[in-house]
Amino acid sequence: MMQGIPSAVKIVEVGPRDGLQNEKQIIALEDKLKLIDELALAGLKVIEAGSFVSPKWVPQMADSKRLFSQLSRHQDVTYTALTPNLKGFEDALSVKVDEIAVFGAASESFSKKNINCTIAESIARFEPVVAQAKANNIPVRGYLSCVLGCPYEGDIAPQAVAKVAKQLLELGCYEISLGDTIGVGTPLKTADMLNAVLEYVPVEKVAVHFHDTYGQALANILVALQMGISTIDSAVAGLGGCPYAKGASGNVATEDVIYMLNGMNIHTGIDINKLALAGRNIMNTLGRQSQSKVASALSAQ
Repeated sequence: MMQGIPSAVKIVEVGPRDGLQNEKQIIALEDKLKLIDELALAGLKVIEAGSFVSPKWVPQMADSKRLFSQLSRHQDVTYTALTPNLKGFEDALSVKVDEIAVFGAASESFSKKNINCTIAESIARFEPVVAQAKANNIPVRGYLSCVLGCPYEGDIAPQAVAKVAKQLLELGCYEISLGDTIGVGTPLKTADMLNAVLEYVPVEKVAVHFHDTYGQALANILVALQMGISTIDSAVAGLGGCPYAKGASGNVATEDVIYMLNGMNIHTGIDINKLALAGRNIMNTLGRQSQSKVASALSAQ
């Protein structure tokens, strides 16, 4: 074991939300439910299942209320959802979502394009949501987009990321997920950004969320592991992208992350073959090939 690297890692599976929300087609509710169930059966303990946002903005998530009502919940699995405002939170509460997430950005331009407000306005908007979540004993996670680059502004200063991460922590988020939304990060830039954030946010409250646009996600995750970070977001079959970030290909594939972690003797509790099957099934439904190198190698055996 390399020094400082965690012996166990929590995987936050974002495929059913962050992945499927970027599909051009609307995915049938039963196909989403099947995917979420197969992910739970593969051993994933945190599954981001839906998003309570305006269907006008994200039509693929319009059935989130029905989805949570019909989930066959596994006892030890946390089913999470995005709730950008009080209306979204109330909808999530009504269908017993286990955990919610709010999402901000480290880039002013991206914040305006993505959630139609400045960074400061977004933080103020989240305050009543976090207060209501606390009142109902629901944990809140904070997402931070564009931590290593923005489609409108280019490079983002590490201190700018650290500042917003600190604000999300002070707001009451128990964990801050740092997202390389357009996948432009490289290992050295990742280390610089994480060093800045870790001055303000304890390492156990930091998660990383890398997109694999330029094939750098696993290298960046390795840097995060070496810095003691033990929560990784990923999407089965490499689903996803960002509807507001041109050219951003999918999230890092969960199968590829698990293969790497297995090879480092880091415990995840996830069955890679069951995981790859879940990925193949959803990609068959979408009529596309999996973006996961590991899934392709396993299916060729």
